[in-house]
Amino acid sequence: MAEQKIAIIIPAFNEEASVGEVIERVRCRFPRGDVVVINDGSTDLTSEKARANQATVLDLPFNLGIGGAMQTGYRYAYEKGYDIAIQVDADGQHDPKEIPKLLEALESRQADMVVGSRFMGESKYKASVMRRLGISVLSGVISLINHQRITDPTSGFRAANRRAMELFVADYPQDYPEPEVLVLLGRCGLKIEEVGVEINPRFCGESSITRVRSAYYMIKVLLAIFVDIFKRTPILREEASSCSSRSKS
Repeated sequence: MAEQKIAIIIPAFNEEASVGEVIERVRCRFPRGDVVVINDGSTDLTSEKARANQATVLDLPFNLGIGGAMQTGYRYAYEKGYDIAIQVDADGQHDPKEIPKLLEALESRQADMVVGSRFMGESKYKASVMRRLGISVLSGVISLINHQRITDPTSGFRAANRRAMELFVADYPQDYPEPEVLVLLGRCGLKIEEVGVEINPRFCGESSITRVRSAYYMIKVLLAIFVDIFKRTPILREEASSCSSRSKS
């Protein structure tokens, strides 16, 4: 693990007030990782602030949303030969000191993706009743589909290995990527694990998912997940080689 190349992917849209401090914290608490900021068509100084902090910055020409930004990051990491890609939000909620937990689980449990869960262990995370209800419903549905308990399907703090990155380069959900990706991984036979992590308050601003929008968000995510179930899954290179070998024999 010590010799593996690790990319810290930070998707950012109009995060000029926080992105610089997030980069500094990552560098201070996890200096092994290479910081890659995906500037998702920001109209403020996000790109300039990230470059001033010596991060690699990929500027998207317009706002693609979190799905498009993260797929760009995974493609970059995969093509540049990184072994592991870690998603960290630009608002400061994800504490880089927790990254070793994700990496340890990725290796020791032989997982393809590890999700940092806010609801495992003695978490201090607080959310509105509606938000917790929505997450609980999504958790139940995805756990049922994947035949595996998932406690925090909307967490954006996660680590992926090259096998998962290969899948994300070929196919990555655009609308509600965090929960939809878990269904995609399960359908493709990739292994998901969770570890408990602490979450910090946002440096500034508020979440776009307000109390009023929580129910609406939950319904739309559920519809997207049910559509995902009927989509064809991409064949990974490793699986294609296996199928080819079987056909020749």
